[in-house]
Amino acid sequence: MSENYTALYEQHKKAGASFTDFGGWQMPLKYESELAEHHAVRKTAGLFDLSHMGEVWVSGPEAAAFLDYALVGKLSAIAVGKAKYSLICNADGGIIDDLITYRRPSPEEGVDKYLVVPNAGNAKVVAAALKDRAAGFDVVVEDASAETSLIAVQGPNAEAILLPLVPAEQHALVTELKYYAAVEVSINGQDLLLARTGYTGEDGFEIYLPNVDAAGLWEALLDAGEGHGLIPAGLAARDSLRLEAGMPLYGNELSRHVNAYAAGLGPVVSLAKESDFIGRDALTAIKAAGVGSTLGQKLVGLKGAGRRAARAHYSVLKDGSLIGEVTSGQPSPTLGYPIALAYVDVEHSEPGTILDVDLRGKAEPFEVVQLPFYKRTK
Repeated sequence: MSENYTALYEQHKKAGASFTDFGGWQMPLKYESELAEHHAVRKTAGLFDLSHMGEVWVSGPEAAAFLDYALVGKLSAIAVGKAKYSLICNADGGIIDDLITYRRPSPEEGVDKYLVVPNAGNAKVVAAALKDRAAGFDVVVEDASAETSLIAVQGPNAEAILLPLVPAEQHALVTELKYYAAVEVSINGQDLLLARTGYTGEDGFEIYLPNVDAAGLWEALLDAGEGHGLIPAGLAARDSLRLEAGMPLYGNELSRHVNAYAAGLGPVVSLAKESDFIGRDALTAIKAAGVGSTLGQKLVGLKGAGRRAARAHYSVLKDGSLIGEVTSGQPSPTLGYPIALAYVDVEHSEPGTILDVDLRGKAEPFEVVQLPFYKRTK
């Protein structure tokens, strides 16, 4: 059992959660039914504890230039109040982590302020890498992960659940908040950072707050969600939701052995930005080569023709020959058929291509399909 527990651990225990180790944290895998939790997020709303994620503040006169150097995207182009998905890479183009960066208002003129949010298992690694890369820049890098909690409300009813906890005069800040944007609002009597982001493919919010306030907000959200179908949801539902939405998971689809072009994240890389950045030379060469990676593979979506699901590390075949490997897979609760993500040889990656997956000794047909598998209609 790991030694890391979020500030909401007791709430999860009282709710009857089953726990699992994730990134060194004891996290709720599910409460009663992972399928019920999945469907709640798609149809009503789910409440997630994401406090295992990292929070790294970057501020200073050269914060924008520093992040342009440290990450592959053009973070200096983010408007205040907006957010951007990006990657932090090694010099060889391998992905250290994928992350979201929020640009926040700064109290000092001439000083920029950003919040960088890495994944749970990579939080310390990313914080250390940012501090190392900050040499020569007039910036301060502060890892606030240990004292920060993160709670997410995801699903069609998320906005209706949140509004009663926000003063009426601030309702417009919530209702008018765009996707990949953040604002400070009073929630349950506390001034907190509210972001309209998520990892489920649904509308929803993520709330950053001090650990000491986490339990009170968790309970307040559950109370506000009565009548709106809100239930707590664990990592199992989070994984099936993100898979349907075609979103990569670090450690499955992303790693130091994978580059952005192989992972279908080429648009995240800004080779057009004027400044140098770590990984530029390698990523420029990979893009020029015209293949997804040095192995000539790319990430694709697979739709099963039968009922059996492909799982991580299962072999992908074409005419009996090994041409790839599944990174994530399971039956889709929303769509009713098996889905998977896999790296396959580029020549077999076009949508409509029929491949086989070795399901424990039996080859079953899967079709390459366009991602995402599921996309909300409103």
